[in-house]
Amino acid sequence: MQILKRIGIVSVWFIGLALVFTAVNKNDPYLIWLRGAGNAAIVVLCLLAVAWLFRRGVWSGSGWPGRLMLLLCVLPPLSMLGAETSFEMRKWRVLNTEDARAKLLGRHFVVGYSSFDDVARLADKGLISGIYITKHNVRGAGGSADALRAEIVALQQRRRAAGLAALTVAADQEGGIVSHLAPPLTALPALSTLSGLPSDVQARKAEEFGRTHGRELAALGVTQNFAPVLDLRPAPRRNPLDFHTLTGQRAIASDPAVVGEIARGYVRGLEASGVTATVKHFPGLGRLRTDTHHFEASLDTPAEVLEASDWRPFKEVLAGSNAQLMIGHVNLTAIDPDRPASHSRAVVDGLIRKQWNYQGVIITDDLVMGAIYGHDVCNAVVEALNAGVDSLLVAYDGAQFYRVFACAADAAAAGQLDLATLHASEARLDAQRGALAPRVAVQRVRE
Repeated sequence: MQILKRIGIVSVWFIGLALVFTAVNKNDPYLIWLRGAGNAAIVVLCLLAVAWLFRRGVWSGSGWPGRLMLLLCVLPPLSMLGAETSFEMRKWRVLNTEDARAKLLGRHFVVGYSSFDDVARLADKGLISGIYITKHNVRGAGGSADALRAEIVALQQRRRAAGLAALTVAADQEGGIVSHLAPPLTALPALSTLSGLPSDVQARKAEEFGRTHGRELAALGVTQNFAPVLDLRPAPRRNPLDFHTLTGQRAIASDPAVVGEIARGYVRGLEASGVTATVKHFPGLGRLRTDTHHFEASLDTPAEVLEASDWRPFKEVLAGSNAQLMIGHVNLTAIDPDRPASHSRAVVDGLIRKQWNYQGVIITDDLVMGAIYGHDVCNAVVEALNAGVDSLLVAYDGAQFYRVFACAADAAAAGQLDLATLHASEARLDAQRGALAPRVAVQRVRE
């Protein structure tokens, strides 16, 4: 019995310390599942524990161990209050950003959201240029595509009333395991299912897939699809630490020629409906052994090898379409071993802009990923903008936008942002907005 009592005491202390840690870090993306009801449950649990300890006379008669336990029960609610106060202060500061600075920086942010009212305030103020929608937005709008479309229309109307450009509305509808709007949209198989077809059929079927996605996304109000995946399919069992990217299930093929052929057809189908494609995840994830959702990753392959294989589909699709390029959080060691490609000037400006002469829009992969967010996210934001990245994506946890935007605003106030680079980026974003209009008009005449 004495052993069980000691085990119980140790367990209580362990749980108490875990609750304190959780409370201090309540706004961390890894704890997003605890927000709302989870946080309330922690507070209630701690208050009940405090009441029970007082009833047992811990404060008056059990000496310092009992008092320390009482303090341990009080700390989580206090820590949570401190974390929430810090978050609300940062949010208030961002929402009250001076108008000129808000519009200068806001053109470069695309954000996921769970609260319509919160994202509407960001849109009205010009603090964002786009939103990212997924299945939880369908549920939040009442569970139907029509209800979500009504929300999107309402946001666009508010933008027009504020004299601002229309929002980009982005989704992640690749097909296969990444079909974040299916249902209510059609659940298509992955593009990889086309790789075994005869070569003369691959592009045609891929274009049909693209047309289906494009038509349904456009009807919903979506203007940009984060697809197709151009990473080459890895060798079997190559990446044992790939928990969420799951490149082996999403990549089209291991042959760059097949990837390029299918991807070009799919992009044509999307663009026929006025939906912009986004090829991803440059510089390629197929050779990695870790998952950038959680860990740092380095691609150590020589550049000449990548040019002849992994990068072929990227160059081919970008050269023949209006697709955007999503850049991942991978250290491309042959070009810049010191930082991920997503905020490397050597990669973005040196390789992609100058060597490849790609002058389209570059968007980061989600900044709420361990490879970035677990490190100096402010430095990453500033370096990405100064490198010539056009859009910064905050998707998984939209609440992190306030931290990320504050980083950019502080850098702007300190004169650390390259204004010439920002203005060049604005020109690319403006060009992208009008690029698909003539093509869609021609397509509608044909149909």
